[in-house]
Amino acid sequence: MLRKLNKKRDQQGFTLIELMIVIAIIGILAAIAIPQFTAYRQRAYDTAANSDAKNAYTAAQAYFSDNAGSDVDMTALNAYGYTQTDNVTTTVNTGSQAGLDIDTQHDNGNYVFSVDADGAISKAEVGGS
Repeated sequence: MLRKLNKKRDQQGFTLIELMIVIAIIGILAAIAIPQFTAYRQRAYDTAANSDAKNAYTAAQAYFSDNAGSDVDMTALNAYGYTQTDNVTTTVNTGSQAGLDIDTQHDNGNYVFSVDADGAISKAEVGGS
């Protein structure tokens, strides 16, 4: 009986200091990882808006090839294969073939992407000039 009790006393486990060191290391890793994760998410939001600008331009060109001289709008873009990404706002500012101007922005993104009649995409910071 006494031997059984003595075996329990001889068992080794983690000390409080060892556990505190492990928790401190996990805290340091989390402090490094969370800001990086936030930056990755921000880039993903902006990439989604940029991708939608490209897709809207492609749909507009398909529309213009079938309807020369007509102006494009969101209904026409949707009819020609454009599918808006969730939380991305797409606005057709000018729908003519010569002066096409479409803006896209993710609700949580930092940039507004504008595509022109030549397919060139420019970005402007939200709230910037």
